[in-house]
Amino acid sequence: MERSSTTSIVIVGGGPVGLLLALLLDRYGVGSVVLNSGESVPDTPRGSTHNARTMEHYRTLGLADRVRALGLPAGHDAGISFSTRYGGHGLCLLPWPGSGQVRARTATADRTDQVPEPMHRANQMYVERLLLDHARTRPRITLGFGTTVTGLEQRADRVVVSAEGPAGPRTWHARYAVGADGGRSFVRRRLGISYSGQGALDQDVLGRRSTAAHLRVPTLYGEFLGDRAAWSNWVFNGELALNLIALNGVDEFFLLTSSVDPDTVDAPELVRLVRRAAGADLPVEVLGHRPWTAGAALVAERFSDGRVLLAGDAAHLFTPHGGFGMNTGVDDAANLAWKLAAAVQGWAGPRLLDSYEAERRPVALRNTAAARELAVGLGAIERPAALEDNSAEGRAAREKTGLALAEYGQRTLDTLGVQLGARYDGSPVIDAGGGTPPPDAFTSYTPSAVPGGRAPHLWLDDVHGPGSSLFDRLGTGFTLLRVGDRAADSGALARAARDRGVPLTRLDLPDGAARELYGPGLVLVRPDGHVAWRGARPPADPGALLDRVTGHGRREAFR
Repeated sequence: MERSSTTSIVIVGGGPVGLLLALLLDRYGVGSVVLNSGESVPDTPRGSTHNARTMEHYRTLGLADRVRALGLPAGHDAGISFSTRYGGHGLCLLPWPGSGQVRARTATADRTDQVPEPMHRANQMYVERLLLDHARTRPRITLGFGTTVTGLEQRADRVVVSAEGPAGPRTWHARYAVGADGGRSFVRRRLGISYSGQGALDQDVLGRRSTAAHLRVPTLYGEFLGDRAAWSNWVFNGELALNLIALNGVDEFFLLTSSVDPDTVDAPELVRLVRRAAGADLPVEVLGHRPWTAGAALVAERFSDGRVLLAGDAAHLFTPHGGFGMNTGVDDAANLAWKLAAAVQGWAGPRLLDSYEAERRPVALRNTAAARELAVGLGAIERPAALEDNSAEGRAAREKTGLALAEYGQRTLDTLGVQLGARYDGSPVIDAGGGTPPPDAFTSYTPSAVPGGRAPHLWLDDVHGPGSSLFDRLGTGFTLLRVGDRAADSGALARAARDRGVPLTRLDLPDGAARELYGPGLVLVRPDGHVAWRGARPPADPGALLDRVTGHGRREAFR
């Protein structure tokens, strides 16, 4: 007999985006059901980059330190190396601080340092396990792993999701549903929403159809790479190009290559490939492999349809260059979670959820374009046959190619502007007040309190406890920062929020460092950490301001 249940939110897809969305909803006091066709999270490697903004979201959930304990050992370099072969000539080495150095630098950072949670390298298969285990401890989250969604129907007041699980068929009646079910999203296809953009690249370095594999290569570090060992270890020569990404920092690696046919390759061929890359018959164990397509820059034409919304790969599909894909999805979840919570709890305007697409789709277009630009840049670097020659011609070729690879590699590392610089300028639920935002930049992030961007970070003084971040003090609703030693009166805004049932926390920041970042006055910060409004004095109409930032504005503004 088919069972029927009700819930606030059904999330289809239990990957990192779906689990983060459920955990953020839980933080706001809203329950959800997560349905995932797999019986658990994957035990195969995928992305390894958790960027600075994603790490901030982990911090909000109290998980940042636990994530940093995963992946590479504390002293392992997190950068990139390029060699002609693992036992051959080095082309360039781009070091990047590992987690141990990151912790030491953060502990001594200036109060206005803007990266409280720097990028971390830990493969998704480790982090997703942590997220799943944590979700299991949250009573408001119902996990339906091993459950395949078979139907989705929208009605005037709900979404009906049909599924087949271990206990048989089941139907969920939810206020809203979210498709976080990957690039082949059942939800997106059911809604009739297509991707637009550019598919695979026509290049033989991570373009077209490619192969990903999980390997154990126990002697790669000790006998071959030595002081060239990094997180990302490329072989680049006229015959082949491949990357072995360190997983545990000892003997496990994630292989990415377009140098073999992904539809016919088997384990023995992968062993031979890695031995060719090393130039020696080193031991290689293939733990698993799969085909995939590199080079894509695809974005869904719409991010929502009625009560159903899309997030993560269901909304945008990336090439892996720069590690932007999962991280963009995590930021989707942060943007969407508070809006769904507000809708469920009754303080959202009728059009707050409309702003999700208005804010996140431009970011998806921006980030997919950035990743594809990196992919094209790598594919354009020549691999002359002379690269491996022990001759003057070979040395000259290695110098030229090494310089080109160094420029490319540094660009994949210096992406702080992409990581932290996403802005929602022009959003119908942002009151910009005529401020001028900083220019968008690929490599650099400029902190700005102009509404629309991430609230600038500040380490607080000892009054709030040692090591306290401003982000730790933001509430689960809106937070009103009162900046300066003569902060503007916030009483009228607080009363208007109370009258509308909008959760509002007030936080005083009287010191000079806060004034330098924000300017004196009042700053209204959203639950996702973006600035919604700023003023040197209280708003003339506090109610109208709150109506705007909670989605009670005119429908025309959302088009």
